[in-house]
Amino acid sequence: MTEHDVIIVGGGPTGLMLAGELALAGVDVAIVERRPNQDVEGSRASGLHPRAIELLDQRGIADRFLPQGTKHYAVALAGIILEARDRPTRHNYTLGLWQEKIERGLAEWISELAVTLYRGCEMANLVETAEQVDIQLTDGRRLGSSYLVGCDGGRSLVRKTAGIAFPGSEPQASYLIFEADIADEPPLGIRYGDRGLYALGRLDGGPRLRGIVTEERLERSAIPVEADLRAALKTGYGSDLGVREVTWMSRFTDAARQAEAYRKNRILLAGDAAHVHSPVGGQGLNVGLQDSVNLGWKLAQVVKGISSDVLLDTYHTERHPVGAALLELTLALTALNRGDEHTTALRGFVANTMKMDGPRRWYSAKVSGLDVRYGPEGCHPLLGRRMPDLDLVTADGPTRVFNLMRDARPLFLNLGTLESAVPKRWDERVRRVSATFTGVCEMPVIGVVPSPVAVLVRPDGHVAWVSTGDSEGLVEALTTWFGD
Repeated sequence: MTEHDVIIVGGGPTGLMLAGELALAGVDVAIVERRPNQDVEGSRASGLHPRAIELLDQRGIADRFLPQGTKHYAVALAGIILEARDRPTRHNYTLGLWQEKIERGLAEWISELAVTLYRGCEMANLVETAEQVDIQLTDGRRLGSSYLVGCDGGRSLVRKTAGIAFPGSEPQASYLIFEADIADEPPLGIRYGDRGLYALGRLDGGPRLRGIVTEERLERSAIPVEADLRAALKTGYGSDLGVREVTWMSRFTDAARQAEAYRKNRILLAGDAAHVHSPVGGQGLNVGLQDSVNLGWKLAQVVKGISSDVLLDTYHTERHPVGAALLELTLALTALNRGDEHTTALRGFVANTMKMDGPRRWYSAKVSGLDVRYGPEGCHPLLGRRMPDLDLVTADGPTRVFNLMRDARPLFLNLGTLESAVPKRWDERVRRVSATFTGVCEMPVIGVVPSPVAVLVRPDGHVAWVSTGDSEGLVEALTTWFGD
């Protein structure tokens, strides 16, 4: 038996990000990954949204990804392109970057941290006791840990073995996503069929194509064959377009399911293991990264004895509603992709609505992950929301908020003349910085908000406390989130 503090099953983007967060906090973490390396079959997810880029920036690793991708300052909805460069964030764009490069960047990051990887094997079974979780690997090795996190995808063995229910909507349509050559001149762009979407585009600007087609009948098999692709192309385009050299193909449905609980005792779920949905909107990978950053610091504090395991309940409380909203949005976007006359009329109505400034700003913030708020509205609009990356001046010179969050520690930021601040018993846990800010504090959708006198920022970048002139409620916030 080899012991670790935390074992993560699944080394995709969600698992890699979580491992990095835990390692930064000094936790002994290991990943179990069935692939022998970080190779990804096909292009899969195609980009990072603004909030995901912000999370990488908070850890000082965004520059590993930015030069590799293409910046898109717009979002798509209902067949139209909406301008979105006015989103109030330093990263007001979607970074077009294939999943393989995202995974490789995260893998390089954790290789610099104390993360153990068990590659080329899978979890065979698990046994949970009151003190720990033991798992057996398919290669015969046995591992033990205080907590186990399933980041092992929509068919999660961790979730199934733990007996966590996975309710949701049954699929109504199935789709094929593929990469191939086409002999005929391809009809590039989007078209809408009675059952769903058809789209063809050049892969990385070259001669090969990446496409999505809707199948004539609902198919549930996980492994499609080339004949299935030819049939779907004929349905949508009247011919198979001379498709050839199919190097990657995958089937997905419009089913939307969410784990009933993100935590069950010592077992937790993140990413696709916790929520599955149609890839329309391209949010799955991004929401998985946000799951990991929300969970990582909490799990680290529990493992290190800083906080009780009650803190882990807030992971479900905060992230389950986000996952539910994601499923609701993808169901709506999937419905808008049908081509019957009723849906076509609805799509036109939605498109016209989104051209108005208010709805456009709301939607662009929502699909960017910038609108998330944990908990109810409080004394200040910042409370519970992401801390914006303000430009500051400290005693050491100019800096910005995200530069102060590299080590994934809580941050107490004094921007005014607050007389009383963090009590000494939190000295080793909370970083304190005094700075001046003379700019405008602007939030997505809400607009400009009053600059705070002081803020307490959690390691995931969300604001835990805001001062409006005194330190009322600060000790309670420190105790709630960072132990007594």
